[in-house]
Amino acid sequence: MRSVKSLGLLHMTLLFILGFIVMAWSMGGFSLIRLPESVAIQSFKTMFISIVLEAVPFILIGVIVSSIMQIFVSEKWIQKFVPRNPLLGILFACILGVIFPVCECGLIPIMRRLISKGMPLYVAVVSILVGPIVNPVVYVATYTAFRSRPEMLYARMGLAIAVGTVIGLIVYFFVHKNQLRHSKVTLYNGSDREMTEHEEQHRRGNKILAVFEHSGSEFFEMGKYLMLGSVITAAIQTFVPRADLVDIGQGPVISHFFMMGFAYVLSICSTSDAFVAASFVNSFSMGSLLTFLVFGAMLDFKSTLMLLSVFKTRFVLLLSGLVISVVLIGSMIVERLYLGN
Repeated sequence: MRSVKSLGLLHMTLLFILGFIVMAWSMGGFSLIRLPESVAIQSFKTMFISIVLEAVPFILIGVIVSSIMQIFVSEKWIQKFVPRNPLLGILFACILGVIFPVCECGLIPIMRRLISKGMPLYVAVVSILVGPIVNPVVYVATYTAFRSRPEMLYARMGLAIAVGTVIGLIVYFFVHKNQLRHSKVTLYNGSDREMTEHEEQHRRGNKILAVFEHSGSEFFEMGKYLMLGSVITAAIQTFVPRADLVDIGQGPVISHFFMMGFAYVLSICSTSDAFVAASFVNSFSMGSLLTFLVFGAMLDFKSTLMLLSVFKTRFVLLLSGLVISVVLIGSMIVERLYLGN
């Protein structure tokens, strides 16, 4: 277990250092590195810096608030307020996302514990899908990124709630068996037990210090995805011919699938994905950007791995298929009826 953690930490460190080097080079921090400057290189550096600098403040706000909720708010307290009615349960799950601005990286392990303590599966699923989108930090970030197109903000929030409602009702009516990969007896074995002991140490120690430790760890984890996503986005915007992007981006169906794949591979946090999407506003249709904003926050590469560690494989495949189909259909409907051209 320790060797796996060491490899994970090494991977995080290397990615973060690589992103920092690119950031420093883009800002002219390495005077000894003399690469041939061209219009394309300058454009890449400008695009990369703008995406990172716009996104970092929102990631900082998100991880700090998330850490405060993680340390000071009890999961048992949340469980007491779960309604029994499915529609009220879905509404409750959406409200959780508004009150507790935690991304899917924090929501998935929290919901696993709550399910093991009796929370209905459909409520947890809606929280995992909708929570990373409707929270206030993402709301402000999306508004900031799309100042000139405020309808994208309302379309993103509305579509996320609609998708969560549809999938939540499907899970409520058709999924009745326990879908956790581990039983209640084995749930806190291994790494989970280490996590429980770590949290218990935080409770006995200084909670303020625990908030800062948790914030630093979460920012380091999210920062590598932001750096990697910013590099890929800036590279695509700079080096892929604009005509090719426009041809893909204006396709009625292919643009949506392209943005789904792009969001899945990037695995960027929902607190900063709006700035990545906004950089494509002149190349892609608004409907495909909406697909990117909703789908990427609900399902990406890193969240798939986390879901597979918590739920049974068949349920993760079912959930993934539902997210793909409902988001695709919903974004096309919203594009036709609300966003226009």
